[in-house]
Amino acid sequence: MVRLPLTPDDVERGRRLGALLRRARGGRSMLDTALAAGISPETLRKIESGRVATPAFTTVAAVAEVLGVSLDTVWAEVARPADASLTA
Repeated sequence: MVRLPLTPDDVERGRRLGALLRRARGGRSMLDTALAAGISPETLRKIESGRVATPAFTTVAAVAEVLGVSLDTVWAEVARPADASLTA
């Protein structure tokens, strides 16, 4: 299966997802968070930095659960229009 290139909107959503998870993690270490979510610290680092714009749903759900962030909150942040970030 051929994977389509990411659109600028995909990249922006990935950036917002990473920023949300980084804020939610607060002072908790990346290592502790990643291990509790069952992913590698490198994967979490890439998501938080926006380098993985479209991580697997199960990965996002696991990290969100560990951080106490609802999937509704994740979706609200990721799905909002790009221009809304300028006014928020």
